[in-house]
Amino acid sequence: MKKIGFVIPWFGMDIPGGAESLVRDLALHLTEKNIDLEILTTCVKAFNTDWNFNYHKEGVTIENGIQVRRFKVKKRAAAKFDMVNYKLMNNQLPLSTEEEQIFVEEMINSTDLYHFIEENKEEYSVFVFIPYMFGTTYYGMQICPEKTVVIPCFHDESYLYLDIFKKPFSNVKGMIFLSSPEYEIAKKVYNLENVSTKVLGTGVYTDLKYSIERFQKKYNILDPFILYAGRKDKGKNVHILLKYFSEYKQRNKTSLKLVLIGGGDIEIPSSIKEDVHDLGFVSTQDKYDAYSASTLLCQPSSNESFSLVIMESWLCNRPILVNSECAVTKNFVQESNGGLYFANYFEFEGAVKYIETHKQEADIMGKQGRNYVMNNFAWDVIVDKYIKFFLELE
Repeated sequence: MKKIGFVIPWFGMDIPGGAESLVRDLALHLTEKNIDLEILTTCVKAFNTDWNFNYHKEGVTIENGIQVRRFKVKKRAAAKFDMVNYKLMNNQLPLSTEEEQIFVEEMINSTDLYHFIEENKEEYSVFVFIPYMFGTTYYGMQICPEKTVVIPCFHDESYLYLDIFKKPFSNVKGMIFLSSPEYEIAKKVYNLENVSTKVLGTGVYTDLKYSIERFQKKYNILDPFILYAGRKDKGKNVHILLKYFSEYKQRNKTSLKLVLIGGGDIEIPSSIKEDVHDLGFVSTQDKYDAYSASTLLCQPSSNESFSLVIMESWLCNRPILVNSECAVTKNFVQESNGGLYFANYFEFEGAVKYIETHKQEADIMGKQGRNYVMNNFAWDVIVDKYIKFFLELE
């Protein structure tokens, strides 16, 4: 097999995000298996930075043993993009053909990257593009579709239904999905008859070390608590979690707290300020300790193509509570028996109350979740599946 080129809008060893973590970790494990690969990306720092600003120098670097080749971004009209993206974020569909074109043209792109792929495509067995909605994927995957694999990270969201995506995604060589529900969504929207498809998932580091006592001592949080780990923004439904937690506290006599870890700012209702601990960004070790000390992890998002925090919580033997509107996370819960799910406040209340008052059953859920992760998502299992799929495409 020749070289594999992973194409992603931005890359770094400490960038948060599901797609970013997948590429980074998959590349590290493939390199350990002596697979020749390279990261092809832009000079932009990360998702939440200025997409017109070249933070990194262009050229080749070696990062943790991985070769990374960066290209300058094409200047974009951010205001035009923002107007269209606002409609998409608020589900104002359909867009006009012109608006869809603005969306792909005025988001993150790199003409130099596309030229490089065109001029050097014979050196690569496959180009792997991730995730689906960015310009680097949309334009890059059309250069040599016969060598293109997409890891789309699809969510059931407005971006998925753009007409401009339908033909390019139907012409690629292969597509890798992180879960069965993601694959089912894709089949409903795109014609994948001529695309080699596989549900492979993503790998998870399973050797997590954690300490309940260390977390309690460092943060002085001794009461039972619900943990939320991730970006604190509306798209992740953190506002719903806060609303439901506030109502739960009003309706139930309990010392239960809510702990938030991760970036972003969100307004905490005054009625529960004393019961919510917003720790912001914490170290990886503190995150693992927080999982282990929690009563449960709540993942309220309705748009997930995987969910690393769920897997990590299970590895720390804690049960989870997910939004039943998210087919992916609900499916994980159903397959593992590692938690519960809710569709409204009263289901949320019932689930939290059950876990809070049934410690033994909650511990069993956590252990069942851990077994599920170990059997399905350990990296030594996952990386061999990816290698086999890439070889089958040659």
